Amino acid sequence: MPDLLFVTWDGGGNVPPLLALAARLHARGHTVRVMGHPQQADAVAAAGVGFVPFTRASAFSSTEPSSPLRLAGLFGDRMMGRDVSAELQARPADLVVVDCLLFGAMDALRRGGTPYVVLEHLFDGYLRGPWTRGPMGLAMRARRLPPRALLDAAERCLVATLPDLDPVSGAPGNRVHTGPFVTAEHATPASPTVLLSLSTFHYAGILDVWQRALDAVADLPVRVVATTGPAVDASRLRAPDNVEVRAWARHTEVMPTVSAVVGHGGHATTMLALAHGLPLLVLPLFRYVDQPMVGKAVQDAHAGLTLPKRSSPQRIRLGIERLLAEPTYSAGATRLAERIRALDGLQRAADSVEALAEDAGLGSYAE
Repeated sequence: MPDLLFVTWDGGGNVPPLLALAARLHARGHTVRVMGHPQQADAVAAAGVGFVPFTRASAFSSTEPSSPLRLAGLFGDRMMGRDVSAELQARPADLVVVDCLLFGAMDALRRGGTPYVVLEHLFDGYLRGPWTRGPMGLAMRARRLPPRALLDAAERCLVATLPDLDPVSGAPGNRVHTGPFVTAEHATPASPTVLLSLSTFHYAGILDVWQRALDAVADLPVRVVATTGPAVDASRLRAPDNVEVRAWARHTEVMPTVSAVVGHGGHATTMLALAHGLPLLVLPLFRYVDQPMVGKAVQDAHAGLTLPKRSSPQRIRLGIERLLAEPTYSAGATRLAERIRALDGLQRAADSVEALAEDAGLGSYAE
């Protein structure tokens, strides 16, 4: 059986799909290990696979404030690439699966001649469009890390999103839309319930957005579940009586019991909500990621609404009321849910990785 190395970083929604794919391939009998920031050890262990920490890469934590400059340093970190190269020298891998934003690692793999697969946990139309053409792409090119060339050098780019929503352009090339890596049934709430969940990543101003969202639901006749995550100190928030604040909760357990979701446009949370047939109100927190594009895609599909993060509590409340009262949004979310569940993205992605290994003569595989 081949040896597979996964390379990730301590972010937010980028981690669950990568760990899900690693766990699925491990369950099929493959030897799998994940390389990432040291604080990710527990999450990787929970997925049932081995963990290797970065030792040369710059320290990074999703719970600490991060500027665009710091993020650019993370994505273009050549020392991370050296960590990957050193790990491969010590224990060769037949195939590497790398996060789509880690261009320092991709460059090391390309230079070393190691075949790699890129896992895209966001819209490809964003990654190869605004991201590549914008400040982040410019920062990579300044480091002599051409994003498009490094993506094109991959054996395959697995896009873990719904192709119906992804504003891609041009020929597919090595890009394959697998569908989101989620498993869900249609939500059946016992009473009108709203989930508030913004981000596990520390974005500037996130505490203020949280408070406005909580103020927005204060006089609504609904049950509200608020999952604050590690990036927010819940003790600094004023929660109305109808809100149950949880520092952490599995969305796979909460979403089947709710009617609508208020989020920040994080790709992972959005796809999971849509897979449950839940309409969304999106409040994008950061313009240098795909959150605004995700919000627009949801709104264009009539599966929800998007508002600026500085919207007043009154405006946010009106948006929530529309999601709960107008059947157009639940119908739009239901259509997307049926499409997501039909794709079975995780199965398709695991099959794709195995097929690549077989084509390269890397061994035989068993289900």
